[in-house]
Amino acid sequence: MKDIVKDRHAVLLDHHLKELRLPTFLREYGKLAAQCADDGVSYPEYLFGLAEMELNDRYDRMVQRRIRAARFPATKSLDTFDFSAIPSVNQALIIQLARCEFVEKRENVIAVGNSGTGKTHIALGLGLAACQRGLAVAFTTAAGLVNQLMEARDERRLLSMQRQLTRVNLLIIDELGFVPLSDTGAELLFEVFSQRYEHGSILVTTNLPFDEWTQVFGSERLTGALLDRLTHHVHILEMNGESYRLRGSRQNAAAASATDWSAPD
Repeated sequence: MKDIVKDRHAVLLDHHLKELRLPTFLREYGKLAAQCADDGVSYPEYLFGLAEMELNDRYDRMVQRRIRAARFPATKSLDTFDFSAIPSVNQALIIQLARCEFVEKRENVIAVGNSGTGKTHIALGLGLAACQRGLAVAFTTAAGLVNQLMEARDERRLLSMQRQLTRVNLLIIDELGFVPLSDTGAELLFEVFSQRYEHGSILVTTNLPFDEWTQVFGSERLTGALLDRLTHHVHILEMNGESYRLRGSRQNAAAASATDWSAPD
């Protein structure tokens, strides 16, 4: 009779945990109960252990959802960035930005420098840090975003897309300046910047100094208005130096040359 009651309670407990959406409780309570019984752990300690496991798993699932929603081209952390390779970069500022207080204050970040200096890596690292703090992030290239905006306009869903972009806490726009924009594209991108002004953070990576942005947006008036909004509350990361890829190619070539010279005839 006791076994029947015990089985009934186990079935009901499983049901209740599913209804409460506590999957880690459901998966671990039996194993942890046996372990705690062997170790003489008290009921409060047992319950604390289960609750901590549930919270940790819930946090991990939340971060993974944020990362998937951000659509990063790759997942990179700041821990893997070689700061010694780019002496011009302000490492202390990047570490400060990784706390994501700038997102909470709706401030912007601009990483500017020549190609191959790790601007995208820094953007991905800061985006990952924001995801780990439960913030909504979206990653896109400037050209990709403009193409999406133009498609949305043609399909009469531009307003819906603009609203979607305003909902994210941090919008990362990579490679601004790599491709000149049409007049329509420039206006649509300007509208994104304008709508997020003091409402949400933008992180931009670019290979162009500010005085050359007119090459991308065409109009000096439009460029001036955009920079006025973007740089009102901004942190600027200057990232000039030798390209990672170029340096890597030189090192590989040097290593291959050394191997050739040391090889026996």
